Amino acid sequence: MAFALSSMQVTSTAFGQLEAIPARYTGEGDDVSPPLAWHGVPEGTKGFAVICHDPDAPLVKEGRYGFVHWMLYNLPGDITGLDENTPMGTAGRNDFDKPGYGGPMPPEGHGKHLYYFLVLALDHQTSLPEGLSVAELLEEVEPHLLGIDRLVGFYQRN
Repeated sequence: MAFALSSMQVTSTAFGQLEAIPARYTGEGDDVSPPLAWHGVPEGTKGFAVICHDPDAPLVKEGRYGFVHWMLYNLPGDITGLDENTPMGTAGRNDFDKPGYGGPMPPEGHGKHLYYFLVLALDHQTSLPEGLSVAELLEEVEPHLLGIDRLVGFYQRN
């Protein structure tokens, strides 16, 4: 992915930077996506994409490491965030091999995992089909990336 400096900042009312993700947003809870907000988006932003990735997961797949929990794209450029369990956008295929959000749930006894909620600001509004893999999504959006930021939370299975 291209390096895209940006002043964009991603936050959530559910958890802060490097704080615990509440169980509600995990596979052990209600398994709903958390609310996210962003500000300071790059000038010229026309669309967004969101990815939730767990780099601590013991998985190597298609030349990448970790586990993709969520991909959402075709988001308009005039929004400033997503509600909890958002109906907006188009869902990609996560590593549970399902569309939509699949919350944190590290393997039992695996300890604490970090979860990166990445927001990508794009120079155009996408109209991509549902069910893309992370590789397919990144191939489509990388040339249009204006900026990126992430909110990192952690979760440890009970």
